Amino acid sequence: MTINLTVENKGNRLDLWLSNQLTDISRSHIQRLIEQGNIILNNEVCTNKKIKVKIGDRLQINLPEPKPLELKPEPLPLDILYEDEQLIIINKPANLVVHPAPGHETGTLVHGLLYHCSNLAGIGGVQRPGIVHRLDKDTTGAMVVAKTDFAHQNLQAQIKNKTAKREYLGIIYGVLTNQEDKENSHQGIINLPIGRHPIDRKKMAVVPLEKRGREAITHWEILERLGNYSLVKFTLETGRTHQIRVHSSYYGNPIVGDPLYSTNRSLKMNLSGQALHAHKLTLTHPITSEKIEAIAPLPDELTKLLTYLRQKNH
Repeated sequence: MTINLTVENKGNRLDLWLSNQLTDISRSHIQRLIEQGNIILNNEVCTNKKIKVKIGDRLQINLPEPKPLELKPEPLPLDILYEDEQLIIINKPANLVVHPAPGHETGTLVHGLLYHCSNLAGIGGVQRPGIVHRLDKDTTGAMVVAKTDFAHQNLQAQIKNKTAKREYLGIIYGVLTNQEDKENSHQGIINLPIGRHPIDRKKMAVVPLEKRGREAITHWEILERLGNYSLVKFTLETGRTHQIRVHSSYYGNPIVGDPLYSTNRSLKMNLSGQALHAHKLTLTHPITSEKIEAIAPLPDELTKLLTYLRQKNH
């Protein structure tokens, strides 16, 4: 794959400028591309990441095809909420990475799925077989995986066309307020574009559309006030990386226990990750067109946290 870019704004060192343009690629990956001779600057190979680009410079970025991973099935325990010949819906636990990535070459959900589903390999791509949508490593809950190419395309279309419904339960610091309708204060919509954080490449942030942010819409409803905390139902209209976590944090109400977006916040209970759970997944069966509603019960850790906060505030 080749990407062609022209420098139209004030120049910067090559790796920084590219990382601001290619928000889906990490800066370390961009630096490797430069070192390996995959960047063409004004028709010449450039391997100097510190060179300053100038307005009018033309860049060609050659992205090598990813090498297929040698994925070996692993017998991992799966909490199955629904399964048939076309798809499987699992209740993902915390601390489980969905698909292989640097630092997580084994022990992922994909490895367990390959062991459980003998015909999964290659569906929708070698590296992420059957994966329709992802959950963050520390986010628990309902997640659908396709078993056939037809189901994979159909389910991805449902996500894209917003006909599939994904509801999350999260515990936040403080109380979200409706920015548009103060009278209707218990629910609202956050419509703020999200993109890669301009400085911390591990994080996402609210980024204007003109700076390569992508549309992100989250519906929220406060289900229960818990003193200085709230139990909130979030419904995704779009599915950007870290969407709920970024949107709630933006207004000063981060998810409890979030290691990236709730810094300088303390809670007496130790959590293994953020208090965010994909509670309900509603979709249409790719073959029968029947409505499927999968509900993932709250994990013990979240149940204990709710009990603790309720007792503390009564």
